[in-house]
Amino acid sequence: MTARKRQRRAAGSHGSANRSLEDLDDWTGADPSRTTTGNPGQSPEPYGWRTTRRTSKLGKRLRREARAGRRKERLNASVKSVGSGLTGVLRALAIILGVVAAVLLVLLLLVTGINATARWLAGRDAKVDSGSDERAEQASENLLIIGDAGEAGANFLAVRLDEENNQIFGIAIPSGAFMEVPGQGFERVGDSFAGGADVSLAAVSNYLSVPFERYVVVDDAVYQSAVANHSLSEVIATAEPGNLSEDERAEIRAFIDQVPGDNTAIVQLPVTPIDLGGETFYEPQKEEIADLLLQWWGVKVGADDAVTRVIIYNGVGAPGIAGRAAQQLITQGLRVVETRNADRFDYAKTLVVVQNGDVSQGEVVRDVLGVGEVIEQPSTQDVADVIVIIGADYTPPDEESTP
Repeated sequence: MTARKRQRRAAGSHGSANRSLEDLDDWTGADPSRTTTGNPGQSPEPYGWRTTRRTSKLGKRLRREARAGRRKERLNASVKSVGSGLTGVLRALAIILGVVAAVLLVLLLLVTGINATARWLAGRDAKVDSGSDERAEQASENLLIIGDAGEAGANFLAVRLDEENNQIFGIAIPSGAFMEVPGQGFERVGDSFAGGADVSLAAVSNYLSVPFERYVVVDDAVYQSAVANHSLSEVIATAEPGNLSEDERAEIRAFIDQVPGDNTAIVQLPVTPIDLGGETFYEPQKEEIADLLLQWWGVKVGADDAVTRVIIYNGVGAPGIAGRAAQQLITQGLRVVETRNADRFDYAKTLVVVQNGDVSQGEVVRDVLGVGEVIEQPSTQDVADVIVIIGADYTPPDEESTP
């Protein structure tokens, strides 16, 4: 091959190579003018199909990561949405359960309150009934002997016939002894007989805190003899029957006759004489009387908080109506400490005012009287627990049976 031919072949070969490189650059989009930033002597940044391939892989990875991030965000949003919904459901359930629990609690309290009230009422009624039975049993042993002294009034002998121990005890109460007389106020007990034997029974029962329901009446001379001789034999033999049946009178007389004299004890009521305007009155000595009542009747005066003390006011002006109400209360075991007129006489309704103790005491008073509006009005006074103002709605027992 000649020299010229070899030159042309060499030149053709370089031109073809250059064209192929340029064509490749055009195909790949390479920019031969791009160089890396930095030192001037640094070689150009590789660019071409390899770079494009690497960029394509990076893009795919970034897109995958972006898609994964979006899926994760959607998943988190879904979880939050579900959690929020579940929280709402739980909160609603909690509210419903709270309401149900509150309703059940209210119902439980109502049922408990109703049961407690029922038990309290039953207990109170049982207590009243039990107290009435005990009082009736105690009253069956007692007898009030009334010595009628005419215009001078009456003397009284409060007697216990203790059949179990075959003994007789008696306290002689002089006519001039001051005590609360139902319907008459604080005065001589002897004057109570002017209002009838029932008034005297109530006055003595109220003062001694011992129930007396049976009585006989004798001449005052027989009474004085019985007290002086410590013997009741003549009393029953000569007494008017009072409210005793023939059988009761016979039983009492048989018991008295067989009791030995040594087993009969009659004492005078411990009193202190007081001279007022030439007339003698007697002030009972409470401490000594309390000792007698404790020994002979087992009654501890002043220690029984269950005894309700009552003051009765006449609020209608009818004579003696407060006394009749007092007798009702006394016969049921309540203690009347005073009876008097009210500030006016136009009370339409009976008022039962509880000033000390429990309102149930007022309810007992109302139940005994049959009428009354119970009012709770606490007071610092310690004379009475309940104050009763008799109104026009009250009807005494003896008038209730009148046609």
